[in-house]
Amino acid sequence: MRIAVVILNWNGEVLLERYLPSVVQHSGDAEIYVVDNASTDNSVAFIKTNYPSVKIVQNSENGGFTKGYNDGLKSIDADIYCLLNSDIEVTEGWLPPILKVFSENKEVAIVQPKIMDLMRPDYFEYAGAGGGFIDQLGYPFCRGRIFQDLEKDNGQYDDVTEIFWATGACMFIKKEVYWELNGFDEHYFAHQEEVDLCWRAKNNGHKVFYVGTSKVFHLGGSTLSNMNPKKTYLNFRNSLFSITKNLPRRKALTIIMLRLLLDGIAAIRFIFQFRFRHCLAILRAHLSFYRHFRKMYKRREKANFIQKYYYTKSIVWQHFVHHVKNFNDLVKH
Repeated sequence: MRIAVVILNWNGEVLLERYLPSVVQHSGDAEIYVVDNASTDNSVAFIKTNYPSVKIVQNSENGGFTKGYNDGLKSIDADIYCLLNSDIEVTEGWLPPILKVFSENKEVAIVQPKIMDLMRPDYFEYAGAGGGFIDQLGYPFCRGRIFQDLEKDNGQYDDVTEIFWATGACMFIKKEVYWELNGFDEHYFAHQEEVDLCWRAKNNGHKVFYVGTSKVFHLGGSTLSNMNPKKTYLNFRNSLFSITKNLPRRKALTIIMLRLLLDGIAAIRFIFQFRFRHCLAILRAHLSFYRHFRKMYKRREKANFIQKYYYTKSIVWQHFVHHVKNFNDLVKH
């Protein structure tokens, strides 16, 4: 089973210098690629000089995370792609447990390892943690991370189990499935595109798994920090896109109406926190959603929609009203 570790880069020479060595050292079973998104720094020259074994694919423009991978992966031949952020430090033996899951279960199409916080190594990291889920209204959360609350790793997620979505920070996906789904939706640009991809995969009958016996450390926030209004804009808008595309029509429209209401409440909350740019970001997200609604509706999957897509009815209610901070304390529905 041939695996390609593919790192998307844009002006990330500093990150490559810091994190590429671990990938080269601990990925002997894989070919390593850097897909460069038209960088203007010395990223490409750095790789050629210091890591001649790493193959380079140069995109003609910076199309963000989604188009960047879609363009770059066209030139890469492997059975499995590992889409790896440039700010991830991998560990010894990280690949064999992943490959074992793929080889033992043919229905598994997408896998993620345990994602730990590089700055606080005993804690799960925001982008993926112990595997992703969504609630009935489409809000994403993780085992080990609910909104901004991160759990300490006490071995509670050292298992191998099915999840709903895998993080784009370190996602393994079968090549044939990636192209069966036409890759990432480029309208997303970045953020929550992995939720949409996994949702479409599950609607097509594939499984998404988490492998807690494989571990990587993620710096996080290298593209956009959680406090960046642009990230707020993309997260709110793209989540609405995913609901529109991946649920039966009547259910999708009902949930969209509820989400728009809750998003409005979130915007008011930002006002009281004096985070006015984030409030504006939600307004912009809704305007963009309205503008692209017809286009997203036409992209709806023709496969059978899975009926049980959510882990719990409302992560917002459980977290903000009942103050649940740990995944294992959630009420499962």
